[in-house]
Amino acid sequence: MEKENQLIIFEDKGKTIEVQLKEETLWLNAHQIAYLFDVQRPAIVKHIKNIYKSGELDEISTCSILEQVAADGRKRKMNLYNLDVIIAVGYRVNSKKAT
Repeated sequence: MEKENQLIIFEDKGKTIEVQLKEETLWLNAHQIAYLFDVQRPAIVKHIKNIYKSGELDEISTCSILEQVAADGRKRKMNLYNLDVIIAVGYRVNSKKAT
């Protein structure tokens, strides 16, 4: 039986990224998606907003909020996006890596 909230390190062609497995899918934050597709984070955030605005995906089922403690000791919330969002963003960034 698969454990919940597993952390897997994915390596490919010199890129290393930590992937969280939860609820039978993988989850990345906007920084990780940007790194994966070699684009800037603001572009990723813009695409995600447009995906939700257009109704292409449902935000409630594809976005999870994770609370973390930052280096300064403050708590901050970070959005994690599931594989459906990652794939949708990949098509929108129009890069060879994404497809």
